[in-house]
Amino acid sequence: MKKIEIEREFLELGNLFRENTKFDESLYSKYNVKRGLRDVDGTGVVTGLTDISDVIAKKEVDGKMVPCEGELYYRGINVEDIVSSQEKSKNRFGFEEVIFLLLFNKLPTKTELDEFIKILAHQRKLPRNFVRDVILKAPNADIMNSISKSVLTLYSYDKHALDLTLDNVLKQCIKMISVLPLFAIYSYHSHMHYNENKSLIIHKSDEELSIAENLLHLLRPDGKYTELEAKVLEIALILHAEHGGGNNSTFTMHVVSSAGSDTYSATTAALSSLKGPKHGGANIKVVQMFDDIKKHVKHWDDKKEIEEYLTKMLDKEAFDHTGLIYGVGHAVYSISDPRAKILKRYVEKLAKEKGKNKEFNLYKNVEEIACRLVTERSKSSKKVSANVDFYSGFAYSMLNLPTELYTPVFAVARVAGWSAHRLEELYNASKIIRPAYVSLNGRKKYVKIEER
Repeated sequence: MKKIEIEREFLELGNLFRENTKFDESLYSKYNVKRGLRDVDGTGVVTGLTDISDVIAKKEVDGKMVPCEGELYYRGINVEDIVSSQEKSKNRFGFEEVIFLLLFNKLPTKTELDEFIKILAHQRKLPRNFVRDVILKAPNADIMNSISKSVLTLYSYDKHALDLTLDNVLKQCIKMISVLPLFAIYSYHSHMHYNENKSLIIHKSDEELSIAENLLHLLRPDGKYTELEAKVLEIALILHAEHGGGNNSTFTMHVVSSAGSDTYSATTAALSSLKGPKHGGANIKVVQMFDDIKKHVKHWDDKKEIEEYLTKMLDKEAFDHTGLIYGVGHAVYSISDPRAKILKRYVEKLAKEKGKNKEFNLYKNVEEIACRLVTERSKSSKKVSANVDFYSGFAYSMLNLPTELYTPVFAVARVAGWSAHRLEELYNASKIIRPAYVSLNGRKKYVKIEER
C-alpha cells in the first residue's frame, strides 16, 4: 500500500472507532462513577495508606470541613519549617536531607547525612561508555523520553534487576535518585548537539557539589552559578520532591509496583505519567501564557489592562483559546498552595538579583487578578489560588533552564517521593491495585462474517 492509502485507511479506522465507542456522559452519574478517582466535590477517593506525606487543604471547624491555608508535610514535618531551616543555615544539601527524610522516616544526623551524600555521589557513576552508547545515540527533543530510555537500559546492567528484597530495591531507588540529574542534562546536550547543531558539552559531575549545584554545573558551558541560583533550584527540588500518594505519577508508581514489576520499569512508568501537560508539564504552559501576556499587555503595572486581557483569555478570545489561565487552581488546594507561597519568596529574591523586578510585579498582578476572576466564574464555592507551577516556570527561566528541562527537573525532584512510595508499597501492601469499571456493553450474538 502507498503511504497516502495507509493514512486514508487509518483515518477511516479512526472514524469507525468514534462511531462505535462514544457513550452518554450522564452514565457517569447514573452509575456513581468516581471520575479520575475523585468524588463530585473533587476530593480524592481513598485507595491506600501512606506515612510519607500529607496534603492539607481543609480543617474541621464546628463539625464541618472547611477550606484552609494549604499545608504540606513530609513525614509529619511541615515543609515550611524545612525550608525555613534552610534559609537560616548555610546547608548546601537541603534536598539531600529531604531525600533521607522521605526514604527513612527520620531526619539525618550530621554523620548520617555526610555518609548518605557520599553514597549518592558513588551511585551517580554510570557504566563504562553509557553516555556514548545510550544517551548520545538516537537523541530527541523530548528529554523525558530520553531519560526513560536510559532508565530502562540500566536494567541490562543490573544482575539483580528482578530482586524485590527491601535492601536491593532501596539500592536501586538510590541509584535512580543519583543518576536522573545526569540523564536529564546529558540528554538535553545530546539533543542540542545532534538536532540543533550546537556544541556538545559534557561535564562530569562533581562529588563535592549538591544535586542542585550539579544540575547547574552540568548544564552551563562554564559550569558556574551564584549561591542564590543554587539555593532557588534546591528549594524548587525540595518543594517538588513529594506530594502525597494520590498524584498521578506517584499513583502510577504504586500501581506498577503492586504488580511486582522491577524498579526500572516502575520508574519509567512514573516518568511517562509525569510528562503529561496536566501534571509535570504545567509550568511550561504558564511560561508560554506569560510570553503571550507580555506581548499584548503594554503596561505591566496597569491592573485594568491586565484584567481586560485575562477576561479575553477566560472568554476563549486570547492566548490558546481554551478559556484557561494556567497556574491558577489546584485539584486539592483552594485558599493557598504552600509550595507556591514558599517559592514566590525565593523568586522575588532571584528577580532582584537578575534585574527582573518589573516582570515579577507582573506575575503578582496576574496572580491577584486571575485568582479573583476564576473564583468569580467558578460554578462551585471553592476559592482559587495560584499553584506551584505559577512561579516555578519563572524561576527556571531566570536560572536559564531551557523549557525542555522543566519537566525533567520536576522528575529529578519527584523520583525521591516515587522511591519512598515504591518501598512503602512493596513492604506494606500485598494486593495488586485493581479498581473496578462498570461495563456498558449488552449481550450480543456472534454473526458470521458472510452474514454481516
